[in-house]
Amino acid sequence: MTEQQDLRTGFHEELDDLRNQIARLGATVVELIPRVTDILLEQDLEGAEYVLRGDAAIDARCIDVEERALTTLALQAPVAADLRQVASILKLAPEIERSADLCCNICKAARRIYGHELDPKLRGAIRRMADQATSEYKEVIEAYVANDPVRAAALRDMDDYLDDLHRQFIAQIFESHATGTVDLQVAVQLAVVARFYERLGDHAVNISHRVLYITTGWLPEHDAIRNDNSRVADAEPAED
Repeated sequence: MTEQQDLRTGFHEELDDLRNQIARLGATVVELIPRVTDILLEQDLEGAEYVLRGDAAIDARCIDVEERALTTLALQAPVAADLRQVASILKLAPEIERSADLCCNICKAARRIYGHELDPKLRGAIRRMADQATSEYKEVIEAYVANDPVRAAALRDMDDYLDDLHRQFIAQIFESHATGTVDLQVAVQLAVVARFYERLGDHAVNISHRVLYITTGWLPEHDAIRNDNSRVADAEPAED
């Protein structure tokens, strides 16, 4: 085997390991979402503290992946599909890190509403949002592992359902506050929690865009930006 072949073999082994690390980080978030939901609903302060303490380790893992991807980019100068893989890893690591932060934020909210009972309707709404966010994240990580653009493309429709659950939850918060079953402080915290679940779905959609980019070379958000720019250009008056 030539030196050049050795270098390429080493590169692909490193790339495979980086992809595995991204998959493991994503799986960590998949496990965290139902866990922090239980912490919120069961008012588990000890569990909240444990999750918050573990966030530094997730941050360190994400930073390590980013640094290794940057080194690979600099030393190997990948092109075409390999370049898309490395570039996507640089985007996916912080995306997953922010998702883990959202899980920590749910734990912080659990601390703030500690001692306040939630009525069954609110508890059910929280559980439905958590289940949907978990399903989305699990699906997109599996799509990433399988390099499956079809499964990745389905995330947008899945997230529409989570957006609907978010709106229903906000309406339920207003109803519960109006009937006196939840006070204003708790209502505000729950509205923020609803946003955290909704944002977890948004991160899953962003990851799905990266899967599409890896597999097809197409980024949905780039089309959206071009379309917005085109509309702005069309709206501008012509110069004399």
